[in-house]
Amino acid sequence: MELYALVTAARNEERYIEKTLKSVTSQTTLPCKWVIVSDGSTDGTEEIVRRYATKFKFIHLLCRAKDSERDFASKVFALNAGMQLIGGESFEFVGHLDADVSFKPDYFRDLFRKFQDDPALGVAGGFIYEDVNGQFISRKGNRTSSVAGAVQMFRRECYQEIGPFLPIQYGGEDWYAEVAARMRGWRVESFPELEVRHHRPTGSVGGLLRSWYREGIMDYSIGSHPVFEFTKLTRRICYRPFLLGSLTRFTSFILASLRREKRIVSPEFVSFLRKEEIGRLRAIGHRYLSGLED
Repeated sequence: MELYALVTAARNEERYIEKTLKSVTSQTTLPCKWVIVSDGSTDGTEEIVRRYATKFKFIHLLCRAKDSERDFASKVFALNAGMQLIGGESFEFVGHLDADVSFKPDYFRDLFRKFQDDPALGVAGGFIYEDVNGQFISRKGNRTSSVAGAVQMFRRECYQEIGPFLPIQYGGEDWYAEVAARMRGWRVESFPELEVRHHRPTGSVGGLLRSWYREGIMDYSIGSHPVFEFTKLTRRICYRPFLLGSLTRFTSFILASLRREKRIVSPEFVSFLRKEEIGRLRAIGHRYLSGLED
């Protein structure tokens, strides 16, 4: 059995994808196959990938037309198309990798050691670091109990149990995957010492507003508990840059609830997710009360 394969969905990533290509091709542990799916790219993305594919035979370019009606689910269709190309082959691990990240040459070697040390580990990856005033620092959203979709690596058995990623219209396919993995008894963990640099800069204010609004609908579509959503966003309001984002996200969550937006996740999934969220709220309350007693 070969060690691992990668799938990348890329659309108009000519500014960043070479950083990702250089990172993967410089690994001390190389992938056996890497399918890069150009999701309707109109820039130089495909030419850059072709240039690397002539030098590294494990790189395969798949070009597909982007269907604008699929919205944020387009990435999922691209990833699933890439997985179909490697589905019949035998790998111990399969990973989703974004086209705007970079990491050190030992990244995958060190990551697979984490899997070897923990047979119950189903999904793993590094922490995302972003450029702030010329210095890469850990992203505020990083948590050891969650793995960013940009670098989700799956044990093959775990990936097969989850099944094809759901084409959720508003995004959140990576969130769905890790919750679905825990539903099936797998552990999910990210590791702060495995640094992954994210190179795409944060968008304009207008772009951020649209993103925050979409994320609220995404939270509803996945099945997040209203109390948990309120608590999560209220805590973020304490940080001034996130005040507008939190208000926008919660407003769109409430509007989606009132409209009863259709969910494609199962009722069992929603029930499991909400049980996890209530458990986290209880843990927060317990820590708060313990602090008062001290």
